[in-house]
Amino acid sequence: MIAHTIQLALAPVFMLVAIGNIMNILSTRLGRTVDRARKLQDLHAATTGDEHDLVVQEIRTVDRRIHLITRSILFLVIGCLAIGTTVAILFVEELFDYPLEKVAAGFFLVAVGLLMAGLTLFLREIRIAAASLRIDRNLLELHRKL
Repeated sequence: MIAHTIQLALAPVFMLVAIGNIMNILSTRLGRTVDRARKLQDLHAATTGDEHDLVVQEIRTVDRRIHLITRSILFLVIGCLAIGTTVAILFVEELFDYPLEKVAAGFFLVAVGLLMAGLTLFLREIRIAAASLRIDRNLLELHRKL
C-alpha cells in the first residue's frame, strides 16, 4: 500500500515543482524591480519639477509591483507548506491506518486556492508592469511603411 500512497503523493509533488518554477520567475522579477527602485531613489533627490513628478509616479508603480510580487510569493510559499502537509497526511494515514482522506483533500484544496491567489497577484503585477512600459505611439511611427 505504500506504493499506492507514493502514487497519490506524486500529483502534489509535481505541483510543488511548478510552484517552485513560478517562484523563481517572481524572485527574478522582484530583483529587477528592486534594482529599478534603487535607481529611482537616486533620481528622486536629483530631479525637480515635472521630471521629479514622473520619478515619483514611477516610484509609486514600482512600490505597488514589489508589494504584489512579495504577496504572491507569500501565498505560493504557504501553498507549498499546505502541499507538504497533504503529502505528510497521506503517509500518516497509510502508516497508522487512520482515515484522513478528507483532511488531506482539504489541505490540497487550500494549496490550490493559494496557488490561484498567487497567480492572480502575479497577473496583476504583470499588467501594471506592461501598462507602465507602454511605448509612445509617436515613437512607433505607424504611419510609415517599413
